Amino acid sequence: MASKMRNFRFIDKELRDVSNQLRAYCRKYFKKDYYLLRSVPGIGAIVAVGILSELGDLKRFNNLKHLAGYVGLAPDLYESGATSKSLGMNPRCHRLIRSYFVEAAWQAIRTDSVIQGYYRKHLGKDVKKIIVKVAHKLLSRTLAVIKTETPYEIGVIV
Repeated sequence: MASKMRNFRFIDKELRDVSNQLRAYCRKYFKKDYYLLRSVPGIGAIVAVGILSELGDLKRFNNLKHLAGYVGLAPDLYESGATSKSLGMNPRCHRLIRSYFVEAAWQAIRTDSVIQGYYRKHLGKDVKKIIVKVAHKLLSRTLAVIKTETPYEIGVIV
């Protein structure tokens, strides 16, 4: 048992050291974007580092549609002739970033009254579908924060 605890402490220390190094790197080289991302509710230090390392410069996306398609928060469509169906979330996506925004959406519901109102407006539907809508809204607000270079303001309707 003592050996397992030593192993756990070692792994925990390594994880903390690596996450501290990643945060320090982002604060040094991506300072502006890092702190802008941190201003968005639900996006903490580790998620901000993940977004910056996986997506790079968010300004490279022309619009929300391109970013949502890349992240996987845009619906997958089937179109053939006159038939058109929405198939739900696109399976070809960046799953890690999508999960970051879905988890951030749960936190944003708790901290931002406008996001909470958007969530409550859709109550009665499938909760998983609602949280994806909220994550999409949070993604759009995150892109706006980065493109306009202004910190997120809680409770502001855009």
